[in-house]
Amino acid sequence: MHDEPNPMLNWELFPNFPSISADHVVPAMQEVIALSSAELDALELSVPATWHGLLVPLERLTDHVSRAWGLATHLHNVKNSPSMRQAYAQTQPLVVEFHNRLGQSRPVYDALTTLQQSPEFSNFSQALQRTITLLARDATLQGVGLSPEDRERFNAISQELAELSTRFTNNVLDATQSYALTLRLKDDIAGLPEDSLSLAANMSRARGHEEATAEHGPWTITLDLPSFLSFMQNAARRDLREEVYRAYITRASSGNGDNLPLIRRILALRKDLAGLLGFENYAALSLARKMAPGVESIDALLRTIQHAATDPALNDLIDLGDLARAQGQTEDIQSWDVMYWAERLKEERFGLRDELIRPYFPLPAILQGLFDLIEDLFDVRIARKTEVPAWHPDVAYYQVTDATGLEIAGFYLDPYARPEEKRGGAWMDELCGRSTVCAPTGQDSRMPVAYVNCNQRPALDDAPSLMSFQEVTTLFHEFGHALQHMLTTVRHGFVAGISNIEWDAVELPSQFMENWCYQRDTLSRLARHYRTGEPMDAPLLDKLLQARTYRAGSNALRQISFALTDLALHTTDPGQLDPTETAQRIARDILPLPPLPEDRFLCSFSHIFSGGYAAGYYSYKWAEVLSADAFGAFEDAGLADPDARRAQGLRFRDTILALGGSRHPMDVFHLFRGRGPDPQALLRQEGLLPQPEDN
Repeated sequence: MHDEPNPMLNWELFPNFPSISADHVVPAMQEVIALSSAELDALELSVPATWHGLLVPLERLTDHVSRAWGLATHLHNVKNSPSMRQAYAQTQPLVVEFHNRLGQSRPVYDALTTLQQSPEFSNFSQALQRTITLLARDATLQGVGLSPEDRERFNAISQELAELSTRFTNNVLDATQSYALTLRLKDDIAGLPEDSLSLAANMSRARGHEEATAEHGPWTITLDLPSFLSFMQNAARRDLREEVYRAYITRASSGNGDNLPLIRRILALRKDLAGLLGFENYAALSLARKMAPGVESIDALLRTIQHAATDPALNDLIDLGDLARAQGQTEDIQSWDVMYWAERLKEERFGLRDELIRPYFPLPAILQGLFDLIEDLFDVRIARKTEVPAWHPDVAYYQVTDATGLEIAGFYLDPYARPEEKRGGAWMDELCGRSTVCAPTGQDSRMPVAYVNCNQRPALDDAPSLMSFQEVTTLFHEFGHALQHMLTTVRHGFVAGISNIEWDAVELPSQFMENWCYQRDTLSRLARHYRTGEPMDAPLLDKLLQARTYRAGSNALRQISFALTDLALHTTDPGQLDPTETAQRIARDILPLPPLPEDRFLCSFSHIFSGGYAAGYYSYKWAEVLSADAFGAFEDAGLADPDARRAQGLRFRDTILALGGSRHPMDVFHLFRGRGPDPQALLRQEGLLPQPEDN
């Protein structure tokens, strides 16, 4: 096998996904790291203090590793298997070691600081100045200035943290996989709509019940999000909801797959890491790379939202209790009742039942509507390109061209849940970014290519994939990330697209795109029945728009509780802290309905223990302020005026989407909006401000 070129490495524009297997990962990473390490050795010997002599080879050798590792990580996420897990775990330490070695290169750091202090620094482009500044900052945060003993400790900690994060993910995946509730009686599935039953029968067939049908069962409920949510929202059997709910909130919290010891270890190691670099705690280290000036300003924003959301959230809970009593539930509302009664109240208030809505949101039509919107706002075209190979038959590749027909970017779309091999949730990632230095032969710059991954239900029987409204907004959200990656005009790879954008600003374009789903004109074009092509009738459309602020107070408090828990875990000395008790205390303090004493949501809180959100979960709310205010610019200009809308769209493209990490996000926001962000925009959008009277 090793005599042939490795398909993870020998590609220029697109990898040949079908030919890549887990066996390729280890040799590919060994080869590429050896190559880049040799290039780094050579660079350290010469370290030219010119931007071209230093940054060009630096970007190349970094890109070789990140491009191959990005491919391995992507396949680990979408085609997980025991052999892929093993290969990934085996190579991860090599990658961490390489990045530490690179970040801690004293000769490279000295050359960067020489450039920073040189007279010609002020003549460099902003993108170049920021590249040099950020690389020097990152070197400091990677321990370039540490003594040899401290550096060794730093490297050992980062190795262990990477390994713990992978173990954390795998434990959550395994715990989610291992639970299955198989139901055989009609009474057990009371309340479940047709599409939920199809999904449950599908799950049964996947688990060996070949005879399972939507009509006769058996039906299997899993902790995979589509299955879990549809059961919690619709199952009339309160005892079964309780059973499934308790399984969900205790995932990865017992036995060999218990994540609590990992959490304690992760927090202790993060504290040590921050201490080595001279920070008081891990939150301070995390914020050194973020837009927010400090914990106090984050706390102030979160408390502003908490204050506005508390009364509405209490009213939400009272409303659910009233409805449950009116419908004959004698017991007080418990955690496993909330989703069920919230769904019933939503039906009563807005007439919105999932099975009424889904037929109007078939994936092919939603994609077309999304592409039309993107074309209208940003003056680009999107078209399917069938000859690009993918990792699964359901995955499609699309090319993006500009107004002149020039191909400028591309993306793979992997829309459906495959619980046996693909991680849950929705995310955007990159195959490669825009770069002049890493351009393929004969081209002046490399084209950015994105992955957009969702986890919606596949097409069932004779219907295409029918989406819930939430899945529609999720798709728009991930496309916001992809657009910022694809429409960048920056050519320095270190700051192009989403690279090196401060983490708390990175959700701006994604949440901005979600806003269009609540804009009447866009929504009425999107929502068409998959069988008849009929548009959704106006009253139903109105209800969908009104439902945007339904339970906004409750949803905001839930996010605030997560964000404050994250900050508390990363600002307190882990030795003095019980993580579970901290999470419980904050939730009791903020939420109208306290969590169950046995709630262990922390054990599956992947965002902060295996994602990039450690001491950064607040970023969602921080960026929502930016995105609500950015969308406000379109409202101010007049959403109904196509010319004004297009003008704002191009301005958004030329600032927020184009400039990537080449400037500080606050400067980019100022360029677009002409001023700083206003938190009132978010409270207004969520209906948490007293509404002005209509004239």
